[in-house]
Amino acid sequence: MAQLSDDAFAFGGELMRIEEGLALVADRVPAVTETEIVPLTHADGRVIAEELAAPIDLPAFDNSAVDGYAVAHASLAASGETVLPVSGRIAAGHGAGHAAGEGVAVRIFTGAPMPVGCDTVFMQEDVRLLDDGRVSLPAGLKPGANARPKGEDIARGTPALPAGRRLDPRDVALLGALGVAEVTVRRRPRVAVFSTGDEILEPGSPLAPASLYDSNRFSLMAMLTRAGCEVTDLGILKDEIGETGARILEAARGHDLVVTSGGVSTGEEDHVRAALTAHGSLAFWRLAIKPGRPVAMGVIEGTPFVGLPGNPVAVFVTWAHVLRPLVMKLAGSAALPVMPQTVVSDFAYKKKTGRREYVRVSLELRDGRPVAVKYPVDGAGVVTSLTRTDGLVELAEERTSLAPGEEVAFLDYRLIL
Repeated sequence: MAQLSDDAFAFGGELMRIEEGLALVADRVPAVTETEIVPLTHADGRVIAEELAAPIDLPAFDNSAVDGYAVAHASLAASGETVLPVSGRIAAGHGAGHAAGEGVAVRIFTGAPMPVGCDTVFMQEDVRLLDDGRVSLPAGLKPGANARPKGEDIARGTPALPAGRRLDPRDVALLGALGVAEVTVRRRPRVAVFSTGDEILEPGSPLAPASLYDSNRFSLMAMLTRAGCEVTDLGILKDEIGETGARILEAARGHDLVVTSGGVSTGEEDHVRAALTAHGSLAFWRLAIKPGRPVAMGVIEGTPFVGLPGNPVAVFVTWAHVLRPLVMKLAGSAALPVMPQTVVSDFAYKKKTGRREYVRVSLELRDGRPVAVKYPVDGAGVVTSLTRTDGLVELAEERTSLAPGEEVAFLDYRLIL
């Protein structure tokens, strides 16, 4: 397990900006060091542990990119058509047979090796076959057209994939094309997840008075799993400081990260902060963000801990800006910046200075431009405000108002899930 000192996240400020939080994660959280070898069929979503150099040239030989006729470009007339006899036929998966040289054309198919002496391929639809078996080739084709040289994609020995890349289907395709059947990846981060609160119930149980069904734990587990973590569901912590501390301590001893939602504010029944202080070190954040200001980050027995707010929308926003970057660092994954899209607002909005705010919106296409339409209910506990919108409009700390027609930064949910 990655081990941190108890003061790893020490921070003395009253209100932490998002960038300061990300800097703490980047500077202080070590990546999981253990590696394992997985087959190509299980490589998707894993973080490659070592730089991979291409073991072969890709393609491994000069070949045709089309069905047609291979020729030596030097055989072609400077102007007008060129008529050449057809000497041989080469299909994909078969050897070139013999050298062709100048003065002849060779019937060739996509992926077939280029005959020695040929460097250019005419597409079959661009030529005319004559009655005597010769082929008439039009003028104007450039040397090397429709031919794929050896190593054009990537040359043997050159870097193919960097260490720290989270592999996706594009990378899996490259690995397969290079003949790589197994790849060394980092072990998945092991993450324990709790919800907190006497009012929280398991879905499927009878709904008691003054109770709510748990949603945060399930959304967190889903997002963590998508991010490549091995997730342990540790259920619901009741509002009792002794049990809270004991269970978080136990979780820290077997995981790379412990995550809770709820119980990190300053209320009398918010016991997570006290429990963490008793067993480790907690730098309590009041993050300069809305929704999601009460966020806690600390260390317990060398294991990082993140306590997220209790409201579902706040959990989602703080996942994007606190937990997701931390998980990427633990996984050894190279940082992937989330690039907002510029859209036009159709609503007015006022906010306080000094904090970054995120407004739930849907996108509509109007006159060819994407327009952000604000969800009518602002509450951080409104789950449907996430399911019925497309993303978040980001309003910077120094901004205090927004008017219809102004350009704003839009963060698509798909970028952070």
